[in-house]
Amino acid sequence: MAPLVTGERVTTREGGFNPSFQRHRAEYRLCAGLLGDGRVLDLGCGIGHSWTELSPRETVGVDVEAAALAGQDRETHQADMRTLPFDPASFASVVSIQSIEHVPNPERVLAEVTRVLSPGGRAIFVTPNRLTFGRPDEIIDPYHYVEYDARQLRELCRESFDQVEILGLQVSERYRAIHDDERRELDRLLALDPLRARRLLPRRLRQRLYDRRLSQDRRTPRAAALEIGPEDFWLSGEGLDRAIDLFAVCDLAPE
Repeated sequence: MAPLVTGERVTTREGGFNPSFQRHRAEYRLCAGLLGDGRVLDLGCGIGHSWTELSPRETVGVDVEAAALAGQDRETHQADMRTLPFDPASFASVVSIQSIEHVPNPERVLAEVTRVLSPGGRAIFVTPNRLTFGRPDEIIDPYHYVEYDARQLRELCRESFDQVEILGLQVSERYRAIHDDERRELDRLLALDPLRARRLLPRRLRQRLYDRRLSQDRRTPRAAALEIGPEDFWLSGEGLDRAIDLFAVCDLAPE
C-alpha cells in the first residue's frame, strides 16, 4: 500500500517523520500497560502502524477513510467515530490516539464510546496538549477542531465516565529539543501573518498548505531525529503543563 502521508497521517519512520512515528508507537505501548484483558476498539486508527503494541489482545480498527484501513491484518471498519457500527457493550476497552481532536463535537464520540464499552470498561483518549502544541491561543493545525489542556480534557470526560485520571506524555531532552525547534520555526512562519489572515482561508486549502509545509520541513531530518525511539517517552501525573500529549484514562463503573 502506498503511504498515506498528510499532516495527520504519520505512516513512516523515515527522515524527519521518525520522532512523530515513534511518539505514536510509544503511545500505543503505554496504553497497553493501562488496559486489562479483552477486546479493544482502536478508534481513529489510521493505517494501524502500531496496533500490535496492544497484543495479545484482539483489536478492531475504525477509521473514517477506507484507504487508511487497506491491508491491515485485523478486523477493521470504515466509520465515523460519532456513529459506530457495534452493539452495546461490545468491547472491554477503547483507545483513541490522536483522534478526538478531529471532530467538532467530541461529546458525541464519548457517548458512542460509553455505549460500546462493557460495564467496568476503560477508555483512553490521547490528544495533543494545547499548551505545548502549536499555539496555546490558536488552533494552527487545520485538521483539528478542538484542542485541550489538562483541565479541559478532564471536564470533557467527566461528563461521560465515572472516573477520570489525566496523565501527561513526558519526553527526553533530545525529543524536546526537536519539539522546541519546530515551535520556533512555527513562530517565525506565523510572524509573517501578524493579522492572522490565514483564518480566512478555506479549511481544505489550509490543510493542503499544512501538508506541503510539513513535508518540506521534514524532508531533511533535524539533529537526532533518527535516534528517537519509544524509550524517549513516558507517562506522569505531574508536570502536565509541560506534557507533549495528554492521556485521559476513563473508567465506567461495573454493574
